[in-house]
Amino acid sequence: MELKLINDTGVASGSVSVSDALFAREYNEPLIHQLVVAFLANGRSGTRAQKARGDLNRSHRKPWKQKGTGRARSGYAGSPIWRGGGRVFPSSPDENFSHKVNKKMYKVGIASILSQLAREDRIVVVDSFSVDAPKTKLLNEKVKSLGLQSALIIVNEPDENLYLAARNLHSVDVLTPSQADPVSLLHFEKVIVTKDAVERFEEALS
Repeated sequence: MELKLINDTGVASGSVSVSDALFAREYNEPLIHQLVVAFLANGRSGTRAQKARGDLNRSHRKPWKQKGTGRARSGYAGSPIWRGGGRVFPSSPDENFSHKVNKKMYKVGIASILSQLAREDRIVVVDSFSVDAPKTKLLNEKVKSLGLQSALIIVNEPDENLYLAARNLHSVDVLTPSQADPVSLLHFEKVIVTKDAVERFEEALS
């Protein structure tokens, strides 16, 4: 399969041959949905904490006697059915939200996403991508010169100037092939991949 090769100004300068197994795979929507859900779930941390019945500083004395009042039976003020009572199954800080995804499933899912991006013409290859200085303005101008509003830039080796320049742009992100995740790949309007990064993808996902 061939992917479009562009230069720094966004003009097509040819094509580059890539693996069909990585960029010409069928779109597997259920698997991609599972990857996205797992990625978002694995990013959650257990920061919620609720009190159980035993954690409340409430009296365990019976509010009123069992019979003769005409009211419903009640055991104590910390009961879960009372307002301000303890929770039956409280959330705890060590709550685990993680989802397990097998390596083979992950590789197939990422390849399916890359293939769909190629079919939609949302992925392009460049020889290299860099900026002369760690300036947000320089990177912003470079992305706009390519006719893009948002872009995910995938480079083989992290460039400090490029990383620092992109840090303050919400519409641009810089990742390496090992850091590329399903949410980022699907989120951005265009994915710009360097030739070296394409080879790295093929090595890792083959």
